[in-house]
Amino acid sequence: MRKLLLPSLIIVVAGLLVLRLFYLQIIDDTLKLKSDNNAIKIKYDYPERGYIYDRNGKLLVANQPSYDIMVIPREIKKLDTLEFCELLDITKEDFLEKIEKAKVYSPRLPSVFLPQLNKLEFAAFQEKIRKFEGFYFQKRSLRDYQVTFGANIFGFITQVNDKLIEKNPYYKSGDLIGKQGVEESYEEILRGIKGVKYFQKDKFNREIGSFKEGKYDTIAVQGEDINLTIDAELQKYGEELMVNKRGGIVAIEPKTGEILALVTAPSYDPAILVGRQRSKNYTLLYRDSIAKPLYDRGLLAEYPPGSPFKILTGLIGLQEQVINEQTTYMCHHGFAYAPGRFMKCHGFGPHQLHNGIYNSCNAYFANVYLRIIGKYNSAPYAVDQWGNHLKTFGLGQFMGYDLPTGRKGKVPTSKTYKKIYPDWRWSGKTIISNSIGQGEVLMTPIQLANMMAAVANEGYYYTPHIIKKIKGEQIDPKFKVKHVTSIDKKYFKPMISGLFDVYNLGTASALRVEGIDICGKTGTAENFAKIDGKRTKLEDHSIFVAFAPKDNPKIAIAIMVENGGFGATIAGPIASLMIEKYLKGKITRTDLEKRTLARSLQDRYAKLGGLSEAVKKEMRIRDSIAKSKIIVPKVTVDTTKSN
Repeated sequence: MRKLLLPSLIIVVAGLLVLRLFYLQIIDDTLKLKSDNNAIKIKYDYPERGYIYDRNGKLLVANQPSYDIMVIPREIKKLDTLEFCELLDITKEDFLEKIEKAKVYSPRLPSVFLPQLNKLEFAAFQEKIRKFEGFYFQKRSLRDYQVTFGANIFGFITQVNDKLIEKNPYYKSGDLIGKQGVEESYEEILRGIKGVKYFQKDKFNREIGSFKEGKYDTIAVQGEDINLTIDAELQKYGEELMVNKRGGIVAIEPKTGEILALVTAPSYDPAILVGRQRSKNYTLLYRDSIAKPLYDRGLLAEYPPGSPFKILTGLIGLQEQVINEQTTYMCHHGFAYAPGRFMKCHGFGPHQLHNGIYNSCNAYFANVYLRIIGKYNSAPYAVDQWGNHLKTFGLGQFMGYDLPTGRKGKVPTSKTYKKIYPDWRWSGKTIISNSIGQGEVLMTPIQLANMMAAVANEGYYYTPHIIKKIKGEQIDPKFKVKHVTSIDKKYFKPMISGLFDVYNLGTASALRVEGIDICGKTGTAENFAKIDGKRTKLEDHSIFVAFAPKDNPKIAIAIMVENGGFGATIAGPIASLMIEKYLKGKITRTDLEKRTLARSLQDRYAKLGGLSEAVKKEMRIRDSIAKSKIIVPKVTVDTTKSN
């Protein structure tokens, strides 16, 4: 038996090798296809990208026909370069540069010479294309925006780079890919699958028919359509309210986590990043390092949350049982916490949780914070316990939403203060600014909106997301998972009562909307900027958070207007208008609307223009951007603390 084992094994292996060779040489033509590359021409059939609709079925993004001029460098024969360049409106230098780039990619494979010609640009070239051997056209579709808003939500389409081609074999030189916004997040769903056709060539490099009668050809599959959670009318209205201002607006449906509006200002018309001028316009946007129109402030800008953070201070105080609804503290227009250290506020007299919220009393919440930190023998341990409560609201971490950009914000820990105060013992008074949303706490507008959604729901939230429906597919199940905060449900009711009276008795009493019970909180944040090397205090940021209606809430919202002043001055009116627009579909507070639409902060931003040479340079860049229908403000500032 042993004598037969080795010969049998050799016979079996030899038989397998023969069968494999027979399959590769006789049955499977794929290797032959590769070896015949010189005699085969490959053409790709690019599918239309999926359409994008809002939550109500309104078409936002469609497609339009476009044409790429392709080149195979080694097939170029003698041609009239001058005529060629005139037809395509390029310079001879551009021509030579593009040819050289194509040669570097591959002398014998096609690459994009000039992308994204529209019908009119292509028509003139098509008539004479026979004169330019080595060049041919490739039809594809480009985005056709049905609206002039939502650029930060949609993102844009651009050509793939060499690094991505190496990483993902699906993409070839000249292919398009979604960048930023939902175009990037849902690229694989929206792009579809491109088709491939193989053509046989003769010795004169002429097409003589389909290779193997189309055996290896594949059909393009159109991308899937998607519905966003965005309400198009609300998004449009929010961007209109933010014209000549800078900041962000985020609105969320509390019961689902669906993002109703995601506004960043300044913004731009998404159509300017389509066609042959896309690269030029993108460069202008990218170079504007002051206004940053490509910077989504709703997701990326980290600010001290200011007075809206008092909501969390109060809730944690109740949960830790260091206060109750009747706990009272006296306020004398502020709180003295150290010699020469005084935290000012507008309150006076005795304050409990209810009027502490609607009067935004710094003294009340400073005392609550001291009790939270003082509950434990160790201040470092107490701060970590406090921070753990905050994290259950989605703070200090990436939230997991379905957009490709974002920031974590900041929740300070004992390690934070060990680094700041390495040589001496710190206490609650040392970090008292945390009590009112100053100190080391940082939040993004979407985190502020999500916090209000959790309060509106009395203790839970769903991960914010912008996808509502994908044709033929299910959305990510993680968006159906309920996240429960560490605060017991019973503690939210007294807090909501106080927030309701912010509109009835407190700092937002002038912002009421008839027929809608709104719960909200004003906030003001200080900010500073370096101007010619000096730290300079600028106008405060205006903050407002709210949800409505009080019972069965349908919208939670956060507004941040940079350099806007008091929370009730600009951010508050925007919140009331956005809420009324969404719930009623019309505006009755026309006085607020007229004032807000007319309010421009350009004069405040422009003050920096006369102080900094760098700003003057950027202003010249914006003059060019303005010609491309881009709306930008005048300056950028860095937020350092709030009050």
